[in-house]
Amino acid sequence: MVDPAERAVVQRLDEVTGALVALSRVLDQEEDLAAIMDRVCRQVVGAIPDADLASVTVLRDGNPQSAAWIDEHTLAVDRAQYEAGEGPCLEAARSGRMQRVAVAEAADRWPAFAAAARGLGVGSYLSAPLLIDDEYQGSLNLYGLRPHGFRELDAALLGLYTAAAEAALRNASRYLQARRQVAQLSDALTSRAVIDQAKGILMAAHQVSADEAFTMLVDRSQRDNRKLRDLAEDFVDDATQPDE
Repeated sequence: MVDPAERAVVQRLDEVTGALVALSRVLDQEEDLAAIMDRVCRQVVGAIPDADLASVTVLRDGNPQSAAWIDEHTLAVDRAQYEAGEGPCLEAARSGRMQRVAVAEAADRWPAFAAAARGLGVGSYLSAPLLIDDEYQGSLNLYGLRPHGFRELDAALLGLYTAAAEAALRNASRYLQARRQVAQLSDALTSRAVIDQAKGILMAAHQVSADEAFTMLVDRSQRDNRKLRDLAEDFVDDATQPDE
């Protein structure tokens, strides 16, 4: 006969595995990191039964902000930490260590935040550090409305989920960055081509060198307060229009 405790562990592992499979499907369809992190919050609540609320905190230049959250109640808990300058999500983000805290311990460690959290009906906290890239690093936060303090198994499952989610989000971030770089390169090549066309027309019309033609374009761009590419495009269009 299967022990009920073992059955519960297997069930929770299945729930986490299912959440990770669902996350992989999201990554195949979604290209926006904010939307992916929002989905992470909603999935992890289902994967960790003791969690009622979830959010993602990111640090930018040391300043915390919520990148994703379940609802306004969750956002209020996050903001209480930011205003107090203390709390489990900030501790996890800054220290790089998992924070599993019950309401009584929170009152000793972060009194200002704990007082606000009590008013919001939160009794348990579990935050895991989340590192994606230089722009996105912070924590994945779970809040419980009961004073159970989360269990060691909850922390282990959240660590498993967070590690896999980090890898997936990191890959998505690199993909999006690569797409931005390709778009920038394409834009730069297009700009270079039209500017070279305009230079060629000026060189032929005024019998000047390439450097002199480029200087003429730059001077006109500054005088008209226009981008060089836009000026070059209009110049080429005007020069190649048939005479009426």
